[in-house]
Amino acid sequence: MASLARVFARRLHASARRSALSQFNMPAMSPTMTEGGIASWKKKEGDSFSTGEVLLEIETDKATIDVEATEDGILAKIIAQDGAKNVQVGSPIAIVGEEGDDLSGASDMASKASASKPPPAEKSESAPPPPPKAEESEPAPSKSSSSSSSPKTDLPSGDRIFASPIAKKIALERGIPLGKLTGSGPNGRIIREDVEKYTPSSASATTGQSTASQPPSAQLPDYTDTPVSNMRRTIGARLTQSKQELPHYYVTVDINMDKVLKLREVFNKTLTEKDKSAKLSVNDFIVKAVACALADVPEANSAWLGEVIRTYKKADISVAVATPTGLITPIVKDAGSKGLATISAETKALAKKARDGKLAPAEYQVRFFLFFPVHFIYSSTLRRAERSPSPTSACSASRTLPPSSTPPQSCILAVGSTEATLVPAPEDERGFKTVQIMKATLSSDHRTVDGAVAARWMAAFKGYLENPLTFML
Repeated sequence: MASLARVFARRLHASARRSALSQFNMPAMSPTMTEGGIASWKKKEGDSFSTGEVLLEIETDKATIDVEATEDGILAKIIAQDGAKNVQVGSPIAIVGEEGDDLSGASDMASKASASKPPPAEKSESAPPPPPKAEESEPAPSKSSSSSSSPKTDLPSGDRIFASPIAKKIALERGIPLGKLTGSGPNGRIIREDVEKYTPSSASATTGQSTASQPPSAQLPDYTDTPVSNMRRTIGARLTQSKQELPHYYVTVDINMDKVLKLREVFNKTLTEKDKSAKLSVNDFIVKAVACALADVPEANSAWLGEVIRTYKKADISVAVATPTGLITPIVKDAGSKGLATISAETKALAKKARDGKLAPAEYQVRFFLFFPVHFIYSSTLRRAERSPSPTSACSASRTLPPSSTPPQSCILAVGSTEATLVPAPEDERGFKTVQIMKATLSSDHRTVDGAVAARWMAAFKGYLENPLTFML
């Protein structure tokens, strides 16, 4: 009797496993990721996979990342197909099972999972009905909701808007104007739920009306609409936040680059004798000078975190690389402890991975100093911007590029190209001489970096570049 029960239990267990299908949800590839895209599935429906195999590639706001299987199984049904955009983290993208499972129910499960995605939006729209518990109060919510829609557009431009930090962050990331929201928190404060419930239907309707109301004679010029990528959306949100929330000020100096250019020429002759592809750029010297200056003035290597100001002990410098979709910032870790040749090699390798979209999140997140020529950026509380990686190329747009610091970094250093400049030289019989001058502008967040600190950092940075042999001390 006991053996019969064991057999019966075994069969029940087997039949249960055969239908043990489960949802595979969109993973969060970084702490700040809220949505992403499906670049491509590496497995087809019905294919089996084992632990460590790549299931699919996910597009984040910064890179395309491989997603590996954490256990063996079968890809029963794909919900989010190749090329899907704006897939929310946690939403179902596939149905998976195990060997021996009955896959016939995968399609039904996938359709139910797809249908379950709209309900959150419906809940937010139908959120006002819950108050109907009191019959007399039922009309009140509808009145408040209808009346709240009118003040949203009539909010005086000078009035202060009260919102929680998380509500501001979400609104900034999604491009939602806080002035169009009515707060449900204490004293009318806008909270997270208010932002998440916002639907731009009324705004789009008015936009449509204004467009439709244009006279027929108004001919629009030829144009092309480019969909906003996740990376471009993030760049827009971060820079908008920077300009709106950070109290900037600027410090500018001229730096004599003659010794850097001569030392670079000497080093490159030696390096090319061993390896023809090895060649130092002016950028490598600047990155090293930035790291050394941060060691001398650690107060500049800080970040505003709200309740505390965090000072970093190492200079992790991001090298910003321009891609067709925007800038991405892979990191040269602890640049102060590395030589020029190592910095140069790591920078080139990271730049190639960035252009190929093969960077892992750990290679571009948690940066401290930022620097960019047209196709590079290095980050760390400071950021350097340069029009070209070549020391002799012209910066046609401007001699300096005043940047915007992006939180939580405190400073950004913008650097123009070197230019031949006449300066007084009493020791010369002509009374003047020609030197190569590079103009650098430091943009600082006054909450963390006082003017005196910025001046000390700029003096240290200038000193290292005008006497580059001090790198070796």
